[in-house]
Amino acid sequence: MLTCIANLSNDEVFTPPELANQMLDTLEVAWAEANYGASIWSDPTVTFLDPFTKSGVFLREITRRLTDGLESQIPVLEERVDHILTKQVYGVGITRLTALLARRSVYCSKDATGTHSIATSFDRDWGNIWFERTEHTWAGGRCAYCGAGKSGYERSDDLETHAYAFIHTTDIKARLARMFGADVQFDVIIGNPPYQLSDGGGSGSSAMPIYHHFIEQAKRLEPRLLAMIIPSKWFSGGKGLDDFRATMLGDRRLRALVDYPDSREAFAGVDVAGGVCYFLWDRDDPGVCHVETRVGGMSVAADRVLDEFDVFIRDNRVLNLVKRVQEKRDVPLSAVVSARRPFGIDSADAGSAAGDLYLYASGGDARVHRADVPKGGELVDRWKVLLSKTSSEHAGQTDKSGRKRVLSRIEVMPPESVATESYLIVGPFSSELEARNAAAYLRTRFVRFLVSAILLTQNITRGSFAFVPAQDFSRAWPDEDLYAKYDLSEDEIALIESQIKPMELGDA
Repeated sequence: MLTCIANLSNDEVFTPPELANQMLDTLEVAWAEANYGASIWSDPTVTFLDPFTKSGVFLREITRRLTDGLESQIPVLEERVDHILTKQVYGVGITRLTALLARRSVYCSKDATGTHSIATSFDRDWGNIWFERTEHTWAGGRCAYCGAGKSGYERSDDLETHAYAFIHTTDIKARLARMFGADVQFDVIIGNPPYQLSDGGGSGSSAMPIYHHFIEQAKRLEPRLLAMIIPSKWFSGGKGLDDFRATMLGDRRLRALVDYPDSREAFAGVDVAGGVCYFLWDRDDPGVCHVETRVGGMSVAADRVLDEFDVFIRDNRVLNLVKRVQEKRDVPLSAVVSARRPFGIDSADAGSAAGDLYLYASGGDARVHRADVPKGGELVDRWKVLLSKTSSEHAGQTDKSGRKRVLSRIEVMPPESVATESYLIVGPFSSELEARNAAAYLRTRFVRFLVSAILLTQNITRGSFAFVPAQDFSRAWPDEDLYAKYDLSEDEIALIESQIKPMELGDA
């Protein structure tokens, strides 16, 4: 049943048993290495918590493994199962429905004290899988804990609030003590947290990530081992994730990271933009991180220090190429790429037939009066390059040839021109020649490959050009010259050309 169960919403992605068991295998290895080869499944004192259980798959698979591992210590099956379920395995449901589903999966009954329950000594119908409706704490129109908007998440009693108990508290140890008993200290925390909440603009790029709150809260409990599967967007982007990313990349207790650039290889039929990853955090054994990328049934792995750069480069082969380019110590092109809304003109401001400035707009170019341009005055009367801030395709997907285009509209902008928020601006440049050479540079496979190295969604920002070196644009820079300048090997050139398709002047 748990293999084919459907997902309830974007923030409630059910974990397939196969993936859950891969994570448990990683956990098992780490425990054995820290305990002289002992099996975690043969220890009757180890406690496990899934603080955001949905289908109950992690708790069920943990119970199955403990049932086998503890056979010699607790020979009677019924006693062994009861010990595991009442003393070792705990969960917190994220909704009333998923709590019932998890109890049915783990106890074989939604009532842990019922006649069909395989646990025999509970005195509470929820057993060790807790759920109570939790309310948001509103402050200035948003929840003080998770940032949910009051207009979207203040709900009647018959609707789920999506106020997750695990992160709606300033003292998580005290809250869990009230749930399960003051003497419970969790050795292992594992699961698949909710990923996002709508921030009022829909889903996808307008959704607000919340999974980082669950990771930060879990660390406050100081488990020996922590494992979660989360979106990979945090590698280089995500709203409000800058501090979280810096903390994760600098945390030497992050010992394993398994990345799926295509989330459908982890969750059948579920397309999470930018892919997903799972990690293992080991409280007592800091060191380098074993990074594994799984694509198309293949695996590439290496031991890495994660904070070499401000963002994480997921592909080990790409990392080596980026390092080679960085050896030249060129100024990054991001220094001359604008922030979003370079002229302060919204997409809805379509301009008019009149106006002294040409307006580039995604809905059709127009004109606008100079007086109506609130910022970017230093760019208005200079040569520059227009760049769409949206990738030409989903960053994680390829065309039929297996290659990506990455960048979309690239166009030279003459003086007396501006653009809406749909575009970024590269420049300014001192002449038309420099602007044309810069535009041609952006079309090279070399540049688009370096952008794609950290582009996990279709949203392009100034930061997407952090690894792209600036050039002397008094001359043209075709790919062949760039390959030679940075002394790329035949294998590195082949890697670029296998991933990035050609883009010529005038391509739409």
